[in-house]
Amino acid sequence: MESGTERPGVDTGVPSVARVYDFLLGGKDHYSVDREFARRLAARCPNLDFEWEVRQNRGFMTRAVRYLAREVGIRQFLDIGTGLPTQENVHQVAQDAAPDARVVYVDNDPIVLAHARALLTGTPQGATRYIDADLRDPDRIVELAAETLDFTRPVAVNLIAVLHFIPDPDPVVARLREALPVGSHLVISHAIDRPEFAAIAEEYQREMGVGALRPFGQIQGFFGRDGWEMLDPGLVPVALWRPEVPTMVRPASGIFVAGVARKVS
Repeated sequence: MESGTERPGVDTGVPSVARVYDFLLGGKDHYSVDREFARRLAARCPNLDFEWEVRQNRGFMTRAVRYLAREVGIRQFLDIGTGLPTQENVHQVAQDAAPDARVVYVDNDPIVLAHARALLTGTPQGATRYIDADLRDPDRIVELAAETLDFTRPVAVNLIAVLHFIPDPDPVVARLREALPVGSHLVISHAIDRPEFAAIAEEYQREMGVGALRPFGQIQGFFGRDGWEMLDPGLVPVALWRPEVPTMVRPASGIFVAGVARKVS
C-alpha cells in the first residue's frame, strides 16, 4: 500500500486511525495521506516523539497479555479496536504463552477486516476469530464474542489506545465490565489530557472528527471501582507498566497512560 495501490471500499483521500498507527509502528499498510497526517502531528508537537510513544503503547499491550496468559492463567482475550495486524499480535503473544488461548478481535474498519481475516491465524489448540463490530455497541460485541469465548470464565478485555476515539466511553466500558465474570481483567491505554498534547487532539478532530484527551481521574474511572482492583503499578505511562528492562519516560513524553484491573466481585 505504500506504493499507492488502492483497495475497493477504502477511502484513501482522508487519513485513517488504523493506517496512521500502522505507519507510526513502522508497518506498510498506509497511504501518503496517512504519512502526511503523521508528519503534521510531529510538526505540531515537536517535543513529542510520537513513534516512540506508539511503540511503547504496543509494548504495554504485549507485556500485559503475556503476563495475563503466563502468570494469571487467562485463556480468553477480547481485543477491541484491533487495528492492522503487525508484529506480536494479541493471539501470537497469548498463544505463545498458552497454546490453548482463545482470542477474538473486534474492529469495523474495512481494511483492518481484510487484513485480519487473511493474516490472523492461531494455534490448532486455541482459537482466533475476527468480528466486524463497533466499539460503541458493546452488546453486539459481547453477543458475537460469546460464540467463541465462554463468558462464565475469566476474559481479558483489551481497549488499547481506542477509547479516546469515541465521545462518551463511560457507558460502553461499564457495559463491558458488567458482562465480565469474576477473575476477568481490563487492559486499557488512553491519551492523557495535558496542555502540550492539545494539538494532537485538534489534528485528529480536524481530519477525522474523532479524538479526545481525558484527565487522569476519568481514565482511572474506566477501570471501575466497586468490585475491581488495579494491578500494580496502577495507572502509569505505558513505558512504566512492568517494563522488562529498566526504563525512563522521556522528557515531554507520556501521552499514553495505561493500567490493568481485575474483577474481584
